[in-house]
Amino acid sequence: MAPTKEQILDRLATVAAPDGRKVTESGALSEIVVSDGKVFFSLSVDAAAVKAWEPVRKQVEDAVKSVSGVVSAMVALTAERAGGQVGRAAPPPAAARAQGQGGHGHDHGQGRAPAGPSGVPGVKAIIAVASGKGGVGKSTTSINLALGLRDLGLKVGVLDADIYGPSLPKLLAIKEKPQTIGGTRLKPIERYGLTVMSIGFLIEEETPMIWRGPMVMSALTQMLREVAWGELDVMVVDMPPGTGDAQLTMAQQVPLAGAIIVSTPQDLALIDARRGIAMFQRVNVPILGVVENMSYFLCPSCGTRSDIFGHGGARKEAERLKVPFLGEVPLDMAIRETSDSGLPIVATQPDSAHAKAYRAIAENVRSALSGAGAARAAPKIVIEA
Repeated sequence: MAPTKEQILDRLATVAAPDGRKVTESGALSEIVVSDGKVFFSLSVDAAAVKAWEPVRKQVEDAVKSVSGVVSAMVALTAERAGGQVGRAAPPPAAARAQGQGGHGHDHGQGRAPAGPSGVPGVKAIIAVASGKGGVGKSTTSINLALGLRDLGLKVGVLDADIYGPSLPKLLAIKEKPQTIGGTRLKPIERYGLTVMSIGFLIEEETPMIWRGPMVMSALTQMLREVAWGELDVMVVDMPPGTGDAQLTMAQQVPLAGAIIVSTPQDLALIDARRGIAMFQRVNVPILGVVENMSYFLCPSCGTRSDIFGHGGARKEAERLKVPFLGEVPLDMAIRETSDSGLPIVATQPDSAHAKAYRAIAENVRSALSGAGAARAAPKIVIEA
């Protein structure tokens, strides 16, 4: 029998918080998500209390796993500064550990370079596919780009980093749930020769992810570190739109080989695309290039071309900002229909003009990757008052 949220709460009531109260009465518990025996939630505490809460997090995780029917538990401990404490962001865990070793945490201005973020074992390069705004076809581009890279002979994985609106289950028609390996790691799902993972595989389609920023960051980190990705030449990360927690988490947690910005041609979308480019540049992530999606429309009946959103705006913007232009993809019903049915066009209509356009973009991305340095220092995120 599948465990219920009430059973989880009953078991959690037996665990004491650092102040002696029941964990369920501490105010630290997030919304609990239970799906097919898999349990997800976070403990959100003040940054100063993290050390005291870490043993509790382990007790909480063990308590959840002891509930009949629980297959696995993902319990994240997320820390937030108390209101009014604005300043330099806390160092990532690796940097914090380094400060406690050898040099006693002091640099003395000797110019020692900060350690870069560690990569994902077995993954040679990680690229982010991003957009400044939603609705520009970024996820469709991500999947077909990944398939184009696959067709170039590369071993490719795709991580759906959009926690609130995951697209991979729909784009690849995936209904199955990932299996666990040894109760600690998730086995990604294989589809069309791609290795894929999404939070959408772990929850029901209509379950809202009512999570605060720290939980989103923790979930992303766990999907990077606690999934058995295996050996990959490239991991394509389908980012959520905008320039928020997910983008900063990716920039700080892994050495991104570069970012691809997807935009439609009109000025409104290009304004947001500029923000996306500027954000990645600010955290020292190379811009591999810009893709113009929904570039033009060819009437299937008469063959007349219509520039519904204008045309060439993304190319001109790329030239203005001195970043590569990777290619353009038309607005076409075949792309929309194959995406909605979980049959991506590069995989199911490989000889179509649209599939060839995606493969041409993939070739440009591979060329850009060969010239991009993989190692870089972790960005220092500073909050200015």
